[in-house]
Amino acid sequence: MTRILIRLIFLMMISLSVHALEIEGVILPETKQLDDKLLLLNGAGTRSKFFFDLYVGSLYLQNKSSDAGSIINADEAMSIRLDIVSSLISAKKMTNATLEGFEKSTGGDMSAIKPQIDQFLSAFKEEITEGDTFEFIYVPNKGVLVKKNNVNKETVESLEFKQALFGIWLSDDSVQTSLKEDMLGL
Repeated sequence: MTRILIRLIFLMMISLSVHALEIEGVILPETKQLDDKLLLLNGAGTRSKFFFDLYVGSLYLQNKSSDAGSIINADEAMSIRLDIVSSLISAKKMTNATLEGFEKSTGGDMSAIKPQIDQFLSAFKEEITEGDTFEFIYVPNKGVLVKKNNVNKETVESLEFKQALFGIWLSDDSVQTSLKEDMLGL
């Protein structure tokens, strides 16, 4: 009986390791449950700047896709997760970098979603430390749920806002081409 139990535990441990991706010490589950939707890990990579790894970015979709434009424009449940892996990131730096990302993602015209951007940025007011996790979950007809360390911080309404937000990582003028490609599974 003990041998059977040990084998069962061993097999469960093997199956768990097969169903997760590890990047920079961050273990990313292959799937996430969002209400009645199952989201699949589409891809993940590391955001680096000046040879420093800052965070692991991962993209979860209902159906895997490498078509950035379709993902950005889709009105369906999806999520982007950022796992902070550097002590160099502060609340101020995250806010400034995110604003730059919105600027690029919107082609320089953020006016239509400025109130939503301001609301979104309030999620970065608390200090950010290595090991923190942010998740931006788009739910149709509800908006983008913003979570920090699994705690709800904001819900930002508007498909147009979601498109600009996801465009930070997936648009033609994304924050980092290699991260975009990794998130798209290319």
